[in-house]
Amino acid sequence: MSELAKARNSLNAEKTMKKKRNKESSLWIMYVPALILVFTFVLYPFMNGVRISFTDWDGFSQTKNFVGIEQYTRMLTDPTTWLVVKNTLLYGLGSTIFQNAIGLVYALILNQSIKMRGLVRTIIYLPVIISPLIMGYLWYFFFAYQDGALNDLIMALGFEQINALNNPDLNPWIIVFVNTYQFVGIAMIIYLAGLQSISKDFYEASTIDGASSFQQFKKITLPLLMPSITINMVINIIGGLKLFDVIIALTGGGPGNASQSMSTFMYTLYFDRQDAGYAATQGNLMLVIILILSLAALVYFRSKEVEA
Repeated sequence: MSELAKARNSLNAEKTMKKKRNKESSLWIMYVPALILVFTFVLYPFMNGVRISFTDWDGFSQTKNFVGIEQYTRMLTDPTTWLVVKNTLLYGLGSTIFQNAIGLVYALILNQSIKMRGLVRTIIYLPVIISPLIMGYLWYFFFAYQDGALNDLIMALGFEQINALNNPDLNPWIIVFVNTYQFVGIAMIIYLAGLQSISKDFYEASTIDGASSFQQFKKITLPLLMPSITINMVINIIGGLKLFDVIIALTGGGPGNASQSMSTFMYTLYFDRQDAGYAATQGNLMLVIILILSLAALVYFRSKEVEA
């Protein structure tokens, strides 16, 4: 090859690399609007919340007095903190377990060739499109002490009324039930998508080998459904831990603080008690809890995933 040809090839290669670099740099520009939105609505509020947690700000005045770690010390010694943390974990983990268990059962049933399965899927999924606040009020009229449907039924059977929403041992579980009822449809849809992506060849081969239905579920369905389980677990944990609307509608966090979640407790601190500094501290604790549990679930269930 002549020197001139080599020079031309080198020049062409250099031009190609330059075009590639220009294209890559232009693609980075496409990220700028998204980065601006993330900084404006996520990073800046987070940093501002951390800053406020080191003050005694009441949420309305122009002055914010720096108090160091006083709010964090107060949080760790406040019995209400551990009550709302316990409730938040119950709402998050309890709802996650029930939504995934029931959603998987629904998906396994509705993945079969049964009549009217499209209608049944729609009915199960329908509560998802309703506002959680509206859903909470609907169930409030079911569990209400005065003129509630549940008590009307109980009295018709000859028993005494129960004040379920005012019972601190019972109302957190009612909240878990309502949250599960509303969002189990999401888990069902994700599991249905996962089930329909599993090749029937696996089941046919295992049937020839004499595997039972339970063995097929354990050795084929469950391992290959693990990506769907991962998605559902992470979504349900995050959604349950930040539960707010249903609690406000059903119990308002009462009686006292018996059914408060961390979200509703922050709302109470900021708007009712005008204690924005302490509310920000509680918010930072909630963020840490959500990050730890969601990331732990993501890492654990990802490690269980297998390739088809």
